[in-house]
Amino acid sequence: MKKDRLLAKWLNNDLSQDELEAFQASPDFEKYQKIKDYTNHLEISDLDENAMLANILKQKKAVPKVVPLYNNWVFRAAAIFVIALGITFTLKVFVPQTQTADYGEKTAFSLPDDSKVVMNSGSEISYKKWNWGNNRHLELKGEAYFQVSKGKRFEVQTSLGKVSVLGTQFNVKARKNMFDVVCYEGRVKVNYANTQILLTHGQGVSFENGEQLNVKTNTSKPEWMDNQISFNKENIRTILDEVERQYNITIELNVKDTTSLFTGKLPSKDLDVALQIISTTYHLKAKKVSKNKIILDEK
Repeated sequence: MKKDRLLAKWLNNDLSQDELEAFQASPDFEKYQKIKDYTNHLEISDLDENAMLANILKQKKAVPKVVPLYNNWVFRAAAIFVIALGITFTLKVFVPQTQTADYGEKTAFSLPDDSKVVMNSGSEISYKKWNWGNNRHLELKGEAYFQVSKGKRFEVQTSLGKVSVLGTQFNVKARKNMFDVVCYEGRVKVNYANTQILLTHGQGVSFENGEQLNVKTNTSKPEWMDNQISFNKENIRTILDEVERQYNITIELNVKDTTSLFTGKLPSKDLDVALQIISTTYHLKAKKVSKNKIILDEK
C-alpha cells in the first residue's frame, strides 16, 4: 500500500525531496518513468458529457438470451408427448380395429357411423375408422347381427361371401363351409361364389358346400340374441361345434353315425338342458369328466 501511495504522489508531483530520492532508487522506477513519458505524449480531447449521454440512450442494450436447463427438458417432454399422441392417433384411425367375442361370450359395439353390431360367441370383426363414412367395409369371422345406419353402401366381407346393404338389419354367419344371411329389415344383397341374391324383410339364404337353401323367418332378430341356438337340418357335429362355442367347453363325441339332421333350438345359458335335448334326440349318454369337458357316448 505504501508503494501505491508513493506512485500516486509521484504522478501528481507531490513527493518531498527525500521521498523522491527514495522512489528513484527503487528497482521499478525506470519502468514507471517510461510509462509516464509515453502517456505525456497522448492527447485527450475535451469530454462532451451531454453528447456521450445522448449516444448511450440511443443504443439498446442487448439482453443475453438465457434458456434455463429445465426449459430444455420441458421442450423435450412436450416433443415426446406430441409424437406419442400422433402415434396413438395413427393407430386408432389408420390401423384396422378388431373386435372379438370369445367362446361363451357375446360382444356388442358401435361403428363410427353409429351402426350397431352384436357378435355371437367365437367371432371376430376388423375394420378401419379412416374414411369410414365413404368406405363402410368390414371383415367378419363367425356370426354377427347388424343394425346399419343410413348412408353409403355397407359391406360385410367373409371368407365365404359378401353382404352389401345401404341401411338395414341383418344377420351374417360364416363358419367352416356354411354361409347364412337373414334380412330383418330393408334389403340385403348377398354374393356367394357366382351367385347374387337380393333378400328383403323376413327372407334368408343358406349355403353349405355350394348348395343353396332359401329360408324364411317371422322373428325380429336372431334367436341367439335371446340365448337360443337355432338349427335347421344340421348334423350333430355342427350342433356340438356351436354348443362348444356358446359354453366355452370341449365335447368328445363317440358315435358311428353323424349324418342324422336336427332341426330345433337349444338354450345357450343352460348347459344341462342343452345336453339333455341332444342326448334324447340322438340316443346318447352325456358324462362330465371335468368342468369344461363333456363326453357323449352311444347308449
